[in-house]
Amino acid sequence: MKKYQRILLTGAAGRLGTQLRAGLAPLTETLRLSDREEIENPSSNEEVLLCELGDYQSVLEATRDVDAIVHFGGAVYENKFETILDSNIRGSYNIYEGARKNGAFRVIYASSVHAIGYHELEAHIDADSPVRPDSLYGVSKTFVESLSRLYWDKFGIESLCLRIFSSFPEPADERMLWSWMSFDDCVQYVVRALEAPRVGHAIAFGISDNRLKVVDDSKAGHIGYVAKDNTEAFRDQIEKCAPPKDSEKTSVKFLGGWFCELGHPDDDNQS
Repeated sequence: MKKYQRILLTGAAGRLGTQLRAGLAPLTETLRLSDREEIENPSSNEEVLLCELGDYQSVLEATRDVDAIVHFGGAVYENKFETILDSNIRGSYNIYEGARKNGAFRVIYASSVHAIGYHELEAHIDADSPVRPDSLYGVSKTFVESLSRLYWDKFGIESLCLRIFSSFPEPADERMLWSWMSFDDCVQYVVRALEAPRVGHAIAFGISDNRLKVVDDSKAGHIGYVAKDNTEAFRDQIEKCAPPKDSEKTSVKFLGGWFCELGHPDDDNQS
């Protein structure tokens, strides 16, 4: 018997959402897929709906009759404040209100390294280290982490906030030699969080088993995640092509990388 009757996956058309569809399917009788974009090739056990996260009534309907929510939707990079406000802040509030009103008991949230981007690599932080966002996008992630804490303490909704660093098919540069998380490891962390007997409220760091360990993920040890992949197969080629590294450069010094060098997204000279 499957653990869940219905799981909602937001951001199902995105890079990670696409990977999660196959990984979540064995856990649930029905997988409800939500995105603002078209979702292709739904299987027989998938429900598909278009949903703007900033639309409260749409999210309330999307969360109806679900046991758990894997919340990977929202703006994925730094953006104008109004976009961040609607997609990430208001949208995530709507998700947690939908969970509360409709009885979902667990949320797996795609947080980000950018919630703690202004910590230096050498700080070796853990889940209790203070947030230090590097962008408005990062601020939105810290907001949802705090929101999820409130909904655990006050309403008993469990959350794993997975601070994903760099999850791509392969590491693309020197920074990703330590920050990369394989698709398989990302899916594994989410699945472990759904299978765990108890999650409570946990902050976790989404990185594969790379040589340089920049964070301490032990406070999420009860989730049961053990990374399977690492970047060693890519190291020689990446280091051969890498430009000289300036250790004092902001993008090298801090966890958030090049996000730390961005200006305010609402300034006229920003994209």
